[in-house]
Amino acid sequence: MGLVPRAAASKENRMAFIAKWLVGSIAVGVAVWLVPGIEVVGGTWAAPIFTALFLAIVNALVKPVLKVLGFPLTVISLGLFLLVINAFMLELAGYLSRNITHAGILVDGFGAALLGAVIVSVVSMMLGGVIR
Repeated sequence: MGLVPRAAASKENRMAFIAKWLVGSIAVGVAVWLVPGIEVVGGTWAAPIFTALFLAIVNALVKPVLKVLGFPLTVISLGLFLLVINAFMLELAGYLSRNITHAGILVDGFGAALLGAVIVSVVSMMLGGVIR
């Protein structure tokens, strides 16, 4: 009846996670490349990889809480406050990555974080559509 064995489902979940992590790493790398206020700390390749990992963790744990708390501002701003939340998530992921793994990104100010978050979102959306 279309039941998938547990081992196969687990392998598919791992592959989906790795694909999303790769897409996130590429998106962070593009943001580092395009935004002058975002710098690599601790390795050209390691920084986007670890930042993407921490971005996924932060988006899973912290972002839902901020979206609920910021709902009134999101409604008033017609959804633009979500860009501010995404910028904060990028900054937080870079901070955690730098301080835990000593490889990450350094974001110089809110403008760079906002532009970087938009670029990460657009590139992730484009690459995510190609992978599916």
